Amino acid sequence: MTPAAKTLEIRTSPHVLSGYGVDTIMFNVVLALLPTTVFAVYAFGLAALFTLSTAVASCLFAEHVICRLSGKASTLGDWSVTITGLIYGLTLPPGLPLWMVATGGFVAVALGKALFGGLGLNPLNPALVGRAFLQAAFPVALTSWTPGFTAGRFVSLPSSTLTLPFTQPVYDGITGATPLALWKFERGLSGTNDLVLGFTSGSTGETCSLLILLGGVYLVARNMMNWRIPIAIFVTVSGFSGILHLMDPQNYASATFMLFSGGLMLGAVFMATDMVGSPMTSAGCYVYGLLIGLLVVVIRVWGGMPEGVMYAILLGNAVSPHIDRLIRPTVYGTSGA
Repeated sequence: MTPAAKTLEIRTSPHVLSGYGVDTIMFNVVLALLPTTVFAVYAFGLAALFTLSTAVASCLFAEHVICRLSGKASTLGDWSVTITGLIYGLTLPPGLPLWMVATGGFVAVALGKALFGGLGLNPLNPALVGRAFLQAAFPVALTSWTPGFTAGRFVSLPSSTLTLPFTQPVYDGITGATPLALWKFERGLSGTNDLVLGFTSGSTGETCSLLILLGGVYLVARNMMNWRIPIAIFVTVSGFSGILHLMDPQNYASATFMLFSGGLMLGAVFMATDMVGSPMTSAGCYVYGLLIGLLVVVIRVWGGMPEGVMYAILLGNAVSPHIDRLIRPTVYGTSGA
């Protein structure tokens, strides 16, 4: 018998692989977001449940339709578009009209992802693209906040939720200002415990900082998230805002308030760390996080809006390729000169 032929394969590094595929990583991100999602439904009731369900469903539907029209195999099974829909929904006010939620979900997938070639090719975070579109198209609706922990939140919906398409939403008489808006326009401060534990108004999934951080710790422990990015953002925001607060405590909020209010935790942990839109090198990740942190403070303090996390991350995504070009690791065996 002729012995079986043996083939020698020569490949570039890495030669040892972790075994994690896209579907495994994305599924673990879903798991990391589950506590935040459950708390959102607990805090805002049916409003959050309907908002999140519509956000995920609209993104899944858009992905399926685009795959069919382009003749590509469906990518619904890799959990990536589920993550897009879930994060997108968590950034929205819980009382947002559902037709607006669905419109933004389609924009997130079609313009934020498919337009650039699909997963791995999108330069900007798709969830934030959808959210930014809604911010530009429906600014009043995106800044109308439903308060949490109301008595009838599990048996009734806010009047704005089921607004018919292209009609003016009618909001309930009781609305809740976010801690950032309260500080920026009225110089009112929310308690640190309320900010950490989520007993404030805000977007569906941004209120409970503790659960968001626990989700990030889980992903870091599984080696599925680059911890350098959120750490760089947190250090920059706390350092910059802390200096301003020391200079003028009456006009600048404390570092603790800036860290735990608004969408900073959700954005730093689950959006800025997107593997596609962030730099590849460790040094680049620190620079990227520094840039986002600076932009967050600048927009919050001197901008016309109380929140700046969304725009800071999108601008960071846009700069990320340039950071990769400027900060390159030394090639093994060379002097680096």
